[in-house]
Amino acid sequence: MFMPLLNSLRQGGRYSSSGAISGPLVEFDLRQLVYKDLQLTGATMVPPGTMARLVKLIEQGLLKPLLAQTFPLQELGSAQEAFMAKRHVGNIVVTME
Repeated sequence: MFMPLLNSLRQGGRYSSSGAISGPLVEFDLRQLVYKDLQLTGATMVPPGTMARLVKLIEQGLLKPLLAQTFPLQELGSAQEAFMAKRHVGNIVVTME
């Protein structure tokens, strides 16, 4: 999905990654970076207060997390299998229900 995501960015767009769930290697057309003047960043640390700002945006309905699948706690093994299969887009959530 890396190149389709980069292709969808507009001129001067930004792409930030905080993980590599699909693996460490991607096919990358360097011309997209150059001709579209893109900014690519990696994110491992976030500034203080980021989580509080995110929660506020979610509560206001301005940001909606992408959920791939939800599992009850009793199906934790199935949730782990789905995660390890690496075929999902979005978050896998385990609930207490």
